[in-house]
Amino acid sequence: MSEATKEPRERSEELHMTRIVLRPTGNPLPLAFMSLAIATTGFSCLQLGILSTGEESTVALAVLVLTVPLQLFSAIVGFGARDPIAGTGMAMVSGVWAMLAVSTLTSPPGASSPALGVLLLTAAVAVMVPAAAGHGKPLAAAVVVGSGVRFAVTGVAELTGVGGWEVAAGGLGLLLAFLALYAALGFELEEADHPIQLPVLRRGAGVKPLQDDLETQVEGIAREAGVRQQL
Repeated sequence: MSEATKEPRERSEELHMTRIVLRPTGNPLPLAFMSLAIATTGFSCLQLGILSTGEESTVALAVLVLTVPLQLFSAIVGFGARDPIAGTGMAMVSGVWAMLAVSTLTSPPGASSPALGVLLLTAAVAVMVPAAAGHGKPLAAAVVVGSGVRFAVTGVAELTGVGGWEVAAGGLGLLLAFLALYAALGFELEEADHPIQLPVLRRGAGVKPLQDDLETQVEGIAREAGVRQQL
């Protein structure tokens, strides 16, 4: 047997022995978006003066023990499902909320920080990266974009120390909370196959997993991250 014939046969045997195991996971976006709504509502109430500056530590601690770990958990599940919004997007948003919470706990009540402002503006740009990859789920992408805009306006408020920017950030934060809760409910009803469904605006690649059979969905799986030889 020639070497040229032997090599393809060895490859065929190796491929025949290879198995790719797919593990079903729940959609982590409802959990991530509900915890996001809690964080943005708490900080919005501080920015709008609904809560006094004396409540800053309570809000910051709540975000650290509730929002940050839940979003981080959602991100881990999202990476396993190879979803850019749930994985990269929620990991980034989780980190920014952790930064905001720690900064609030370590700063005098009501103080502004130009350094924090610069970091928030940079983070606002960074979260647009995973949002750009979420064209199949525009509603989920809109929540991430909304988070970026909210971080950007808060960053300007921290840089300038102008109360008007704080009020604008607080108002945007409440709108973001409403959008996040709507998206969470929509994806949760979709996941449970509830008879009542909310429009979640899936399109293109975002619709295919709900319509295609398993054989169609696993086409090209060998070329996806975590399966191919290099990421």
